[in-house]
Amino acid sequence: MALGPVGQIHISVTDLARAVAFYRDVLQIPLLFEVPGQPMAFFQSGDVRLYLGVPQEPSFTSQCVIYFRVDDIFAEHERLIALGVTFHDKPHIVHRDATTELWMSAFTDPDDHHLILMQEHKPALPHRP
Repeated sequence: MALGPVGQIHISVTDLARAVAFYRDVLQIPLLFEVPGQPMAFFQSGDVRLYLGVPQEPSFTSQCVIYFRVDDIFAEHERLIALGVTFHDKPHIVHRDATTELWMSAFTDPDDHHLILMQEHKPALPHRP
């Protein structure tokens, strides 16, 4: 029996209200629900659920690097900058071959998890090995 696709990713947070506001209002990821009386919130990012929570013990603390697909990396980069997000770099090509360019741009959430915008599309210029 093989593993199925990823269903959920836990993201440790220190301040749930601040994290919910960032993921819901800035990143605009749909909030599914918060758990009453517990520091837990769930978001739907495509087929993967993101679970934001305050760890009950240090051994459950996560440090994530999450890559988000976007349709237009330049427009999303500008939209997030306008909302106060500070990027570590501008959108740039990290790989190009004959059929695809992979563009990325990185920033962090309020708990210093690395979040990266990524966009793949056909190359603007012919590939030269």
